[in-house]
Formats: sequence, C-alpha cells, structure tokens
Amino acid sequence: MKRRDLIRMTDDEVWAFIRAQKNVQLATQGKDGWPHLTTLWFALDEGDVVLETFTKSQKVKNLERDNRVTALFESGLEYEELKAVVIYGRAELIRDPEEVHRLHMSVLLRNNSRDYPEEMLVEATRSMVDKKTAIRVVPERIVSWDHGKLDVAY
Repeated sequence: MKRRDLIRMTDDEVWAFIRAQKNVQLATQGKDGWPHLTTLWFALDEGDVVLETFTKSQKVKNLERDNRVTALFESGLEYEELKAVVIYGRAELIRDPEEVHRLHMSVLLRNNSRDYPEEMLVEATRSMVDKKTAIRVVPERIVSWDHGKLDVAY
C-alpha cells in the first residue's frame, strides 16, 4: 500500500477535522499571477465552507476575475501530528443582502469566543451587510492527510 493511501482521511474524518478548526487559509489568484493567501474565519452551510469579507477586498477582486480557490485547514506541530485538508474548488460570490447577513451571522456565531450577545452581532452584521460579500466554496477535489495514521516516526 502506498504511504499516501495510509494517511488519507475518510470523508467523515475530513469533515470532522474541518469542523474542529477555527481558521482557513484561502488562496486566490492575483492578477499578477501570484497566489494571494489570507486567513479567515469560516462556517459550514449545507455542507459547504462559507466565508464573509469586505466586497472591496483583494480576495473578492481576484475571485471576480477567476473563481478558482484553494482552502487549507491544517494542524500539528510535529511531523507525526500533521493533519490537513485542502479543498480545490470554485467560489460563488453571494451579494444578496439577506443571504450575506445570514452567512455572516453563521461565521460570527461559530467564532464568537468573547460571548458577545447575539443581538449585538445581529446589529453589527446588519450595519455592515452593504459592504460585505459572502463566499461559498464549492469543492471540486479534496486532498487530506493525517500523519498520526502512520505506525512509525519519520
């Protein structure tokens, strides 16, 4: 059996791992050809990764030109602890104010570690919705690895 096959996560492991993460590294294609990489909070909506950002952000401008996206979820400090999921897909830009508000709220509620009251988050989101775009990552290919599945240290 190939080493690559030994460390691949199952579909259930992939989504459990993603749910356990707080951040995603998102790569888009800049107009100069270089990858544009950024870190974002995310939420899951109907099985898809969703993000929110300012409409004038570089990542949105890049996605307007080329909707290909790569999303990396990773953890581990030592080789035998390394785990990651990479989603190669297409981004859907969502601009409908009600849908942007709903998705923005899901991202904020999932990542609200300071226990801000939900009403405060609703008010903040409503005040920003006209300046925001939501992004749905539609997977085309998923790659994963979990070095903890190996029986030996590297």
